[in-house]
Formats: sequence, structure tokens, C-alpha cells
Amino acid sequence: MKTLIRPALSLFILMTVATGVLYPLAVTGVAKLAFAEQASGSLIVREGKTVGSALIGQHFSDPGHFWGRPSATGPMPYNGAGSSGSNQGPLNPALVDAVKGRIEALKAADPDNKGPVPVDLVTASASGLDPHISVAGARYQAARVARARGLDPAVLQSLIARHTEERLLGVFGEPRINVLALNLALDQTSRQ
Repeated sequence: MKTLIRPALSLFILMTVATGVLYPLAVTGVAKLAFAEQASGSLIVREGKTVGSALIGQHFSDPGHFWGRPSATGPMPYNGAGSSGSNQGPLNPALVDAVKGRIEALKAADPDNKGPVPVDLVTASASGLDPHISVAGARYQAARVARARGLDPAVLQSLIARHTEERLLGVFGEPRINVLALNLALDQTSRQ
């Protein structure tokens, strides 16, 4: 029996050290060298203070900021520790009611806006953490934000154009806008 336990225990300890310590350290080291910004969480720093990540959405609800996609994480929106979707299908009455409520909230925030509500403003992403909205989602909100801040709508259209990220390699995905980056630029513009 001892002849079986000793090699098994030795192999267990060796594999634990190799896969639980050495491999993660090696991967982390290579990532920090090759992709320093991404390995550190793609943090956005302003005036020496970390204000968020380019990879995780943030909750904005005041009329003077652009709003991101709804978050399905709980107990608070955009909770990185609780990344998950709602798992509600298109025929689920709870999803239908949630979408109707979100449409009503958007229309109440900007009653003069008679345009169609972009779908990404009323549905959560699969992770519940999506930091981007569509260009249509930003344009839909531009009049509300301009009115709340007393800005010329042309200034907002320029900000939207400057912060539009094109398709990956010109083919994959859709043009999108990082909401945090757009709102930070908006705050900077308002200070000037």
C-alpha cells in the first residue's frame, strides 16, 4: 500500500505546484509583458485616480450622461463579481415586462424623442457587464443629454463620432461606443 500512496502523493504535490503555482505565474508574467494594459484590467485613469475599466460598464442614471445597456447582474448593476445574464428568453413575460418598463423610462426621460428606441438600450448583454452601446443608442440619447447640460447638440454629435469604435478588422461586430469614455469626454467638454 505504501508503494502506491507515496508516488501518488508525490505526483499530486508536483502537479499542484506546476498547475496551481508555476503555470499561473508564467501566464501572468507573459501577459503583463505582452499586454500590460489588458492584464491590469484596462483601467481608465483620470488625474491620477482610477475611474473605471474600459471592459466593464458603469451605471449612469442622471439625464446629463449617456446611459449604458441595462445590467442583469445583482445585487447592483455592473457587478463584476456577479457576471451573468438574466437567462430570460424572448417569450418570457418577465423579460417582456422589463423591456416595456425600460422603454417607458427612456420615453419619460425624453418625452420629445419620438424615434424608435434602440434595442441595446432596453436589453441586457449576456454578461450583464457590457461597457458599449450602439451608435444609434448614443444618438437616441443625445438630445436629452444636450438639454440637461445646456450644450449644442452638434457638440454631442462630434463627441459621438470621435468615440465610435469601428468593426474589429473592419468585419467583425458593429460600430460601438464605450459609455464611460464618452461620458468622461462629455464631463471634460462641459468643464471647458
